[in-house]
Amino acid sequence: MEYNPQMKNRVKRIEGQMRGILRMMEEEKDCKDVITQMSAVRTAIDRTMGLIVSSNLVGCVLEAEKLEKSDQKDFIEEAVDLLVKSR
Repeated sequence: MEYNPQMKNRVKRIEGQMRGILRMMEEEKDCKDVITQMSAVRTAIDRTMGLIVSSNLVGCVLEAEKLEKSDQKDFIEEAVDLLVKSR
């Protein structure tokens, strides 16, 4: 799968947020603030996973159209399994 610049930028932003959380912990910031930032990272990861999975699903469906009927089902099921795991 090809990962576009938008996907990569999201991961870089998440990486920066994680470094910020670690810095907050090292500076012994209030736990409420740390948890708030961790929640933001979790949301960002969930959205990034959704973007990647949806892109993969579209790619799989387009690729499945090129296959024989007997192979299409397995190909699409694999894409759907990834979608389910991401939730």
